[in-house]
Amino acid sequence: MSIEIGSKVQGKVTGITNFGAFVELPGGTTGLVHISEVADSYVKDVNDHLTVGDEVTVKVLSEKDGKIALSIKKAVDRPEGQSYSQRPPRQGRDDRRGGSRDFRPRGNFKPKESFEDKMAKFLKASEENISSLKRNTEGKRGGRGGRRG
Repeated sequence: MSIEIGSKVQGKVTGITNFGAFVELPGGTTGLVHISEVADSYVKDVNDHLTVGDEVTVKVLSEKDGKIALSIKKAVDRPEGQSYSQRPPRQGRDDRRGGSRDFRPRGNFKPKESFEDKMAKFLKASEENISSLKRNTEGKRGGRGGRRG
């Protein structure tokens, strides 16, 4: 029996490896269901989903040089509009907090700060931080003239 790409066939699991499962198809041919094609969810171990001797419905994905690629998850019929690899939409930071994702300024806002203004603010803050560090470390050093308790 010739195996047609895209067809769904019944098969029997004959072997399980860490990268997938071998399935014997009608006509005595064997194909591989890769670990990524075993289930819709993440599969860490194929043994959690299949055992040798299981009867499974598989979809033939491809055939090259006598190697047949199979899929269990694509063989399952799904409602219209829902694909097998569909994930829920990702949520941004604001979505999780219930805010909007519109980043346009609203209402009154000040015009962009110039580079020179930003640099002046940075230098002022930087000098304040350095002087604060110097004050805190001067008394902690040892040596002559240091405070002794």
